[in-house]
Amino acid sequence: MEYGTLLLFAQEANLAEAPDFLTRVALEFKQLLTVWGDPKYWPLMVLFFLEFAIWGAWIVVLGNYLNAKGFSRPIIGRIYGTMPLGAIFSPLIVATVADKYFNTEIVIGASHLIGAVLLVVMAQMKRPATFFWVTLLYALVYSPTLSLVNAVAFTHLPNQNTFPYIRVFGTVGWIAAGLSLKLLLKPDRPVDNKPLLLAGGLSLVLGIYTLLQVPETVPQVDPDAGMLPMVKALSIMADPGAAIFFGVTLIVSMAMGIYFAFAALFIEQQSGVRSQNVGPIMTLGQAVEVFFMLALPLVINDLGIQAVLLLGVAAWSLRFGFFSVAGRGKYFPLVLLGVALHGLCFDFFFAAGFIHVENLADESIRASGQALYGVVVYGLGMYLGTELAGWLNQRYTTEVAPAVAGEPPVRTTDWRKFWLIPFVAVTLAMLAFIASMYLVPEPAQPEIDPDAEPAAVVEGEVESDVIAVEPAPAETEVDVEPAEAAPAEGDETP
Repeated sequence: MEYGTLLLFAQEANLAEAPDFLTRVALEFKQLLTVWGDPKYWPLMVLFFLEFAIWGAWIVVLGNYLNAKGFSRPIIGRIYGTMPLGAIFSPLIVATVADKYFNTEIVIGASHLIGAVLLVVMAQMKRPATFFWVTLLYALVYSPTLSLVNAVAFTHLPNQNTFPYIRVFGTVGWIAAGLSLKLLLKPDRPVDNKPLLLAGGLSLVLGIYTLLQVPETVPQVDPDAGMLPMVKALSIMADPGAAIFFGVTLIVSMAMGIYFAFAALFIEQQSGVRSQNVGPIMTLGQAVEVFFMLALPLVINDLGIQAVLLLGVAAWSLRFGFFSVAGRGKYFPLVLLGVALHGLCFDFFFAAGFIHVENLADESIRASGQALYGVVVYGLGMYLGTELAGWLNQRYTTEVAPAVAGEPPVRTTDWRKFWLIPFVAVTLAMLAFIASMYLVPEPAQPEIDPDAEPAAVVEGEVESDVIAVEPAPAETEVDVEPAEAAPAEGDETP
């Protein structure tokens, strides 16, 4: 790959050394336009757009669709749990395949072609048990791609700080899919299977596009290497700070599972919003997310990754606080504020978290390191959250027999108590994260003998050690050094 131009630009536009805020904003904007204007990054933009358009087309209104079909609340929570359940078992195995055996773009393309078929099958299912198993099978296919697209981006981008410029197109894809529901769903009618069919069509398009257009991303690990990349990736959590970070991520991910499982139904029932308008309202959070995603590199440079992560946790706590208060009555502005906070919630914690993990894992386990974090975010945390969501919602919901025989029962939920649970849990996680920032020491830096440095550099030992333990600025310094040689390497690499 030819990184020379952008690496030289990175040297000139060092945000950390810019004299004032406005200058840093200008340099950040210039770097954004440089990335967006380079055609070799356009396939990555399309990749993220379709990846999240597929998910956003159906996952947001799935609860409304299943509720309209008469599925019970615990069943709805369990079906929502299939996606994170698949993300627990599938990504680390598939990521190992991508790290050792097959090109990552091939694994992504094949997964989406299979997923397209399964989404169409899901759209025809009527029985809860059958719907659950088909959705679980789809989750096993789709979940790994959420981390693999990150691995592809980090491989082909000049540095990890430019990742948000590409990832933002995933947000745009989610918004586009949500707004399209306004056209697909009929007014004053329950949600039907059209969102699933839309997702199936998009999955087919992405599967073909990935195989034909996405840059080649070859395995980084010798297939005969002894330790599996997914096992090596677990060593990331040997550091106490990283372990606490993953623990807080688990709690926040559980809260995210609760949010995605019942936020749409909460908006429809508590605020009196028509079902066809729920999807567009939910995209308000993604619209705000675009701004915060583009601002993320600048904020990380100004505040540091730990402060950005803390802001993300605090946003989750505030969101559930708004929802809990809104559960007392029709406080629609608080509901909108809670939805709009998604930009801070996702970008400043989860998107920043993927960048943080990129710093923690060396390049030989890039896909597996991203997959490990994906297992916690989209897998274990979301699964426990959705299971808890179904149980909690059933506990705080009363059912009244329908006035007309054959109709589903009338259900009334105490939303204030329901949202109070994740509010308390996330607030406690936030306090634990704050404590870790002050109580957990930074990893000790290796002592290097100045006399031995030239020999060590020749052998590649010091460079690899620095990449493994130094924070982002040090990595940039190491990456910049071979900038002049990069174009020559790119000429030899397809």
